[in-house]
Amino acid sequence: MLILGNKKANLVTGKSIFDYADDLKVRVPTSCGRSGKCHECIVEIKNGYNKLTQPTNKESFLKEPYRLACQTKIDSTDEPIEVSVLKRQPRILVDSKMSSNYPSFSPTIKKIGNYVFHNEAQIDTYKDCIYGLAIDLGTTTVAMNLVNLESGEIITTTSFENPQKFGGSDVMNRISYDSTEFQGELQKVIISSINFEIGELSRRLKFHRRRIYEIVIVGNSTMRDIFFGLNVQTIGEKPYKSTTELEFEKGTKSSTTLETRAKSIGLRIFPNAPIYGGPLIGCHIGSDIAAGMATLNFEKSEKHIMLIDIGTNTEVVIGNSNHIIAASCPAGPAFEGNGIVYGMPGYDGAIEKINIANGTIKYQTIGGVEPQGICGSGLIDLLANLRNNDLMNPLGVFKDTSNEYIFAPKQQMSISRSDISILAQAKSANYCGQYIALRSYGIPLNKIEKLYLAGGFANYISIDNAIDIGFLANIDPLRIEKIGNSALHGATILLLSKEKRSSIEQLVPKIEHIELETTPDFFDIFVEGCQFKPMIDIK
Repeated sequence: MLILGNKKANLVTGKSIFDYADDLKVRVPTSCGRSGKCHECIVEIKNGYNKLTQPTNKESFLKEPYRLACQTKIDSTDEPIEVSVLKRQPRILVDSKMSSNYPSFSPTIKKIGNYVFHNEAQIDTYKDCIYGLAIDLGTTTVAMNLVNLESGEIITTTSFENPQKFGGSDVMNRISYDSTEFQGELQKVIISSINFEIGELSRRLKFHRRRIYEIVIVGNSTMRDIFFGLNVQTIGEKPYKSTTELEFEKGTKSSTTLETRAKSIGLRIFPNAPIYGGPLIGCHIGSDIAAGMATLNFEKSEKHIMLIDIGTNTEVVIGNSNHIIAASCPAGPAFEGNGIVYGMPGYDGAIEKINIANGTIKYQTIGGVEPQGICGSGLIDLLANLRNNDLMNPLGVFKDTSNEYIFAPKQQMSISRSDISILAQAKSANYCGQYIALRSYGIPLNKIEKLYLAGGFANYISIDNAIDIGFLANIDPLRIEKIGNSALHGATILLLSKEKRSSIEQLVPKIEHIELETTPDFFDIFVEGCQFKPMIDIK
């Protein structure tokens, strides 16, 4: 039996995974006629990897468990083979809870008479519409707004899982992968995936892809630079800076922004469309956080505010118009399910909420279906409930000294001591970033007027439970607000406002960046952060 997603078919020797996708009507992206050249049809072999034909030369850039659907054929039929399309659709947050009123409507692309202009240069004859794309390129997920540049209206929003996963689940692994003989593969696959999505949009909405005249893309330093084809090795080693940062510091570059043309990197839109990559704040703190700051108007705020964008790499920003500091926390993908036995991303079937009361366990899954695992928000709930019911001590040791706690008895799903140890370290990375940034800024917690939580993961967590285990700073929950995808919202602002783009470019060089690992008592703080209890008072 071959299992592809939630569909099944009988195994036939010599039949390719792509053949099965056709039979089962499962969409697998490709743009090379299944010749193995485009590298878009990457699939993950969940079970039965050794029952497939050997990888071909065209798959040499992939490691187990990843294969190309067009190159992979059934070699043995004596046990089930389970396959997952890498470009799946997890629950990706695309909405922002901030106002959609942009500070000034002044796109760089505009219609003058019967022509399309980029700033003062005529680039095309007007043909029915002028569109732009705002893209939030995350390590795990990608979200895009298609925007009418004549009216500022968001036409539609789309999202997908970042297919660069085969290069590693976090930025350091992707930097390492991009230093091998396969340098350029990560850029190739993300460009192909965005082109695929643009093609789907143009077919569905019945417009020509060449009517897209500009793209603004934001992401962490690594994701942004890979997209533009830059060498990212300097981000992976001290002082952990992009080549654009190093050039800016030397005075050979006036900004850390990036600009190119669509045809230069293979984007299939208007060939001379400008592609703008937002400015970097410092080291791993990228243009996605700069975009989030644009959303919150940091440069105009008189009150002390705090932004936390939680993800594989969590970023913390604190300040107002007079002084801003920022820190990056390499939390890793544990709270996205990686390395946790029953952990999984936010797909249907993931337990997203859980409560333990009087020995009774109640949970809620995404999609309301049978549980297949537990995602990050569910893990935070589970850890907090284990603590609050005195089933686990602050060190993560179960009260009965057992090695696991079964949270889904019917499915026999459990969280183990080993899982908890991994989660404790991931939580502590978030803890350290917040604690050290707050301490460095030098004001008590009650002086933080507002704490804004950004990103898909943050949108679904219980704030109270996150505070109870020290995942979030011990700030009054009434002053904490979830704002959704601030990076995508900010990228849209930068697409629609030249003035805002300029103000953010001028703001980011003034931000003080804190390197957590250089803090003298970092190890002591990290150890404290590994405990499941509220954050200690800032001193």
